[in-house]
Amino acid sequence: MSLPLGYRYSSGYAGIRKQESNDVALIVPDGGPAAAAAVFTTNQVQASPVRISRQHLKASKGKVAAILVNAGNANCATRTGDRVALASCKAVAKSLKTKPKHILPASTGVIGVELDPKLLVDAVPKLVAGLSAEPRAFEEAARAILTTDTRMKVASEEVVFRDGKVSVAGMTKGSGMIHPNMATTLGFVMTDAAIQPRDLSAMLQRTTQQSYNSLTVDGDMSTNDTVVLLANGASRVRLNERERKTFEEALCWVMECLAEQIAADGEGARKLIVVRALGFKTDEEARRIARAIANSPLVKTAVAGSDPNWGRVLAAAGYSGVVFDPLKTDIHLQQELVCKGGLAADFDEDALKEKLNEDRVDIRVTLRGRGKGESRFFTCDFTEGYIEINGSYRT
Repeated sequence: MSLPLGYRYSSGYAGIRKQESNDVALIVPDGGPAAAAAVFTTNQVQASPVRISRQHLKASKGKVAAILVNAGNANCATRTGDRVALASCKAVAKSLKTKPKHILPASTGVIGVELDPKLLVDAVPKLVAGLSAEPRAFEEAARAILTTDTRMKVASEEVVFRDGKVSVAGMTKGSGMIHPNMATTLGFVMTDAAIQPRDLSAMLQRTTQQSYNSLTVDGDMSTNDTVVLLANGASRVRLNERERKTFEEALCWVMECLAEQIAADGEGARKLIVVRALGFKTDEEARRIARAIANSPLVKTAVAGSDPNWGRVLAAAGYSGVVFDPLKTDIHLQQELVCKGGLAADFDEDALKEKLNEDRVDIRVTLRGRGKGESRFFTCDFTEGYIEINGSYRT
């Protein structure tokens, strides 16, 4: 991992989870509040931490001194949600000698269960005392925010500019209740570049579209979705317009890597699925096609069974709302042509079934002679494991 300069991390057990494992994490930029931008769920039902974080970002004009994250309870649809979120922000602000408006809360877990504010407030002193810039602390924080995830999800990248090196690192969580319409998870990305909040916000909107908004596991949008981007300027590298574009490419790579890890770790999943749509009139048309295919339960169960049923892919494209000619459509599974001009191509089904047993499955839909629009979506197969996990999530 190439961690950005000027950040410290900590984690601990606050007693929110039923089983004793770390369930709170703290991220702190050194030297005072950092420039910040965030995207949040578009669900009409929004958790208290989402609402409070929106308010704090606006009140602080995009300056954040800490992010407090808890797992095990969404702090959503409860009578005391706002009070809990605000109490935890005040506790962190007091320990760091800053203002509550500079603290962003984030939560993930069960909806509709009251969260005792004392659990978070009492955890804060130990979290602050345990802050560390070591990679181990970063990774432990990344593990503390997980829920049904089976593994830690982190990514980093560095870019060398004329005035020095800039690093970007991110941690994320997500396994179920993942649907592409904003952020679909919790994600926290840090950089030591010097970038103003307005520029950060524009970058985050664009890169979210290519990463977290190009991700689906089960078609269910969370109430708590939050992705935050911090820039503390610790590298002392100020980017010009050309360099900002290069930086944004690195940022996008990190966020795409995080999104891909979420899809690969979908609840009960055995296979990552990457859907690409090419040759459509616009990128948005291609995006709608890829999204429909990635969301299709029939496509996802076919992949689970290693069934080269390209008809399900074509059918999903057909109900996407995009007008196109099926007779000009080709489909590849694992780079094997299975549908040419909307009709079955000649392929070795047994050999392809073997390829579909791999842990990554590529689906490509190409429209011939239409345009240059293209898009990519990350998803996963549907297995019986998804039902087992979600049939007993609360209990």
